[in-house]
Amino acid sequence: MPLAADYPFLDVIWTMIVFFAFIIWIWLLITVFADIFRRHDIGGGMKAIWIVFVIVLPYLGVLIYLIAEHQGMADRNAAQMQQVREQQDAYIKSVASSSSPTDQIAQAKQLLDSGAISQAEFDSIKAKALAS
Repeated sequence: MPLAADYPFLDVIWTMIVFFAFIIWIWLLITVFADIFRRHDIGGGMKAIWIVFVIVLPYLGVLIYLIAEHQGMADRNAAQMQQVREQQDAYIKSVASSSSPTDQIAQAKQLLDSGAISQAEFDSIKAKALAS
């Protein structure tokens, strides 16, 4: 007996819609919980009230939180992204080469004099340093 006859196509589509709606619901819950714990403008008591509200009345609690705090959530996400970007830029600047072309040529000359690099390699390093 074929299995496809027992589960019609529209039931498959409906099951997929329900499954994806459930995944989106879980994502919304995680987003709301993360935003509640990330907030610094409310105290622990208010955070606890929001958490209990979202747990006891999940659909209503999430919808009310999203309606009431939509602008605050967007501002906090933007601030967090800006902070991450600044930290990344600071890290990149800290590990990037900060020596001047003169320093790079002097280091290459020392390597050339010690025999660690050839004249062709020295010329290549010198050209790169002068180009930057």
